[in-house]
Amino acid sequence: MPRSRLVPALALAAALAAGIVGLRLSSSSAESARVIAPPAVDEPAGQAPTEIAVLAGGCFWGVQGVFQHVEGVTSAVSGYAGGAKDTAVYETVGNGRTGHAESVRITFDPRKVSYGRLLQIYFSVAHDPTELNRQGPDVGTQYRSTIFPTSEAQAKVAKAYIDQLDQAHAFGAKIVTTIEPDRTFYPAEGYHQDYLTLHPNQPYIAINDLPKVANLKRLFADSYRADPVLVSKTGL
Repeated sequence: MPRSRLVPALALAAALAAGIVGLRLSSSSAESARVIAPPAVDEPAGQAPTEIAVLAGGCFWGVQGVFQHVEGVTSAVSGYAGGAKDTAVYETVGNGRTGHAESVRITFDPRKVSYGRLLQIYFSVAHDPTELNRQGPDVGTQYRSTIFPTSEAQAKVAKAYIDQLDQAHAFGAKIVTTIEPDRTFYPAEGYHQDYLTLHPNQPYIAINDLPKVANLKRLFADSYRADPVLVSKTGL
C-alpha cells in the first residue's frame, strides 16, 4: 500500500477499533458531495461511439471507482498525466516533483453519457475542486485537481463549466482545478487498478472512497450502474 495512504489508514483503523471514530466519519465524507447544476455548455450529442476524458482529483483509487460505476463508461484506468514517460512510476510520482498527477483515463460512449455529465459527476462527487494540491489526507501536486482535455472542444466545455460554477458560488471557495491540454496519459501499475472494488474493507477506501460511490448512486441515479466496468475485464 502506498506510504502516503498507509499512515492515515492505520490511524483510522485503530480509531475505529477503539470506538473513537464511528459513523461520524462516514457521514462527513458523504456530506462532502455537492448538488450542482449541469454545464450550460456541453459537447454536441455523441457523433462517435467512443471518446476519452482524463481527470485528476486526488487518489486515483476513488476517482476510478466512481467512474467505473457510471453508465456509458466503457473503461476507467488509473494512471499518471502531466509529466514525462520515464517518471510515470508510482514511487517517483510520489515525490511531487514530476509534474504528474494521479489521473484516470475514462473511455466513454458520448451517445450514452456526455462529457459535460462526466464533469458534473467529477465536480460533485468524485473530489473537492476547491482543495489546492491535495485531497483529504493526501498532499502534494500529484493529488491536484486537474482536467486533461483530449480535444479543444473538451477544453472549452471544461473552462465554461468552471466559470459557471464559480459565478454561481456553487462551492464555499473558488475552484482551483487546472486545465492542462496536450498531456500524455500513462497507465499505472497493475496493483492500482480496480483497487476500490478489490479492497472495499481497506480503511482508506471505506472512509474516503466508498462514500463517493454511494453519493453517485444517490445524486446521479440515472447515471449509476451497479456493476463496475473493471480493468481486469477491459484491459488497459
